[in-house]
Amino acid sequence: MDTPRWRIAADSDTVERDLTRLVLTIVELVRQLVERQCVRRMEQGDLTDDQIETLGVTLMRLEEAMGDLCERFGLTPADLNLDLGPLGTLLPTAD
Repeated sequence: MDTPRWRIAADSDTVERDLTRLVLTIVELVRQLVERQCVRRMEQGDLTDDQIETLGVTLMRLEEAMGDLCERFGLTPADLNLDLGPLGTLLPTAD
């Protein structure tokens, strides 16, 4: 009896875009986690005004860079939100 073999159907035309999508998804997940942590620290009073300003500018620039990269590769923010089946989506969605 032959055991079925798992094969990856890699289309050479889309492999770069798919890999870019995966990398950008991971970067977006980390960006959102860092943003949430910054908000928590700010609410707890753990940050100075200068630190809050620096973090705000940095996060805005990162969000802008993510938008530029998505545009460059023909992706939308929705494309980065992987569907995890019964678990839902990887990234929170704005309601």
